[in-house]
Amino acid sequence: MPNNDIFELATETPLILVKQMTRHIKPAMMAKLEYMNPACSHYYRVACAIVKDAEERHLIHPGMTLVDWTFGNSGIALAMACVSRGYKVLLVAPDKISREKQDMLRAIGAELVLTPSDTLPDEQRSCMNVAESLVKSMPNAFFTNLHQNLVSVQVHCDATGSEIYRQTGGKVTHVFVAMSSGATVFGISRFLKAKNPAIRVIGVESQGSIYAGLLKSGKAGATIFSELEEIGSMQPSAFWDSSLLDDVVQVSDYDAFNCARELLRMEAVFAGGASGAVMSAALQAAKSYNENDTVVAVMNDFGGYYLSKMYRDEWMRKHGFYRKTKSTIEQITAEDILQLKARRDLIFAHPEHTLAEVFEMMKQNDVSQMPIVSYNAPIGSISENKILSILIENDDAMTSKVVGFMEKPFPLCSLDATISELSAKLQQNASGVLVTLSDGRLQLLTKSDLIDALTHK
Repeated sequence: MPNNDIFELATETPLILVKQMTRHIKPAMMAKLEYMNPACSHYYRVACAIVKDAEERHLIHPGMTLVDWTFGNSGIALAMACVSRGYKVLLVAPDKISREKQDMLRAIGAELVLTPSDTLPDEQRSCMNVAESLVKSMPNAFFTNLHQNLVSVQVHCDATGSEIYRQTGGKVTHVFVAMSSGATVFGISRFLKAKNPAIRVIGVESQGSIYAGLLKSGKAGATIFSELEEIGSMQPSAFWDSSLLDDVVQVSDYDAFNCARELLRMEAVFAGGASGAVMSAALQAAKSYNENDTVVAVMNDFGGYYLSKMYRDEWMRKHGFYRKTKSTIEQITAEDILQLKARRDLIFAHPEHTLAEVFEMMKQNDVSQMPIVSYNAPIGSISENKILSILIENDDAMTSKVVGFMEKPFPLCSLDATISELSAKLQQNASGVLVTLSDGRLQLLTKSDLIDALTHK
């Protein structure tokens, strides 16, 4: 079907495989790029549907002013849905929203009113109350109530949820979704759990939001300010249904922003802070999942709306969020190097072996050094140079146990040790580095293995 109307584009948003950031987890990790549409957020589907629904019910007509409150993305989507259909748009937003969002809203032609970000929902100055007050005082105005409109849940059930199920071939086992109004997570969950009740749906929110407390204790905890946008809430969702949620995870601003920055550097996924929070929560949880699981992280906001904030190093430093991004080289890990290396079982000696036996093992396996292992733990090492120096001093030593002549053990590293860490170990007069595999076995890496990895041999 041709897409001739930007107001009614029906194209699916992409579902992509996350590769670089998931090297050390077992399940397949998928990112649902919900921001890839004309409005650059998951609100595009919703805004279009709400305007169309209001028209069909004869609640609005061209020339009217549509009013709502927004964190930016929902307002942009609403304004885009309105401009081509002859509606004016008045939006109320907290003053913490990024400069890019403010500029975009004004560029579309929306009128924007900013309110203090630190106000509580029940205060007169809150963006919700200001928006509702403006509607009452304006002639020919309509409150779209996008965040509590039942159409929102239905759209995410019919479209977003069904797409996730279809695009994964029904193999999806876990879905992580940012929680704000709740429409997205509850709509997606409604569809997926109807298909398969075993699918786990996990809401993600900023620290200081209320949903984790509501799910676990039935009470909303104390709220705190967060720099994150498009995620979290200080008041319960109108769509709240605990039966549709398996868990709610809170993510710090620091982890959310840095995960989003890594998504861009490592996966070319240009997402916002809310999406960074979702991916951070998904990656952390997926460490305990198995290889048969398929995890979907819903990316709901676009990184281009945060160039003056989370993608600006100066802003990140000022707010204490800055973390140096690893270079391409620093991203190479012991596991990556082992994958490039021709794998074979580690050749090692036991402490009860004689020097003669050890030397014969070296010759047969064409190695010049060997770890000495006892009960799968490295306790020492021996090299050809060491054996030579021993024989020069005592030519009868070949029948002696190697444990009496062994040198210090090779350093031990984990699979996620970076190439910089491995190199530092090797610079400390070590002939090799032992890496512990997931099954407990050991593998040896040498300087030559690191050089091969750097030169892609």
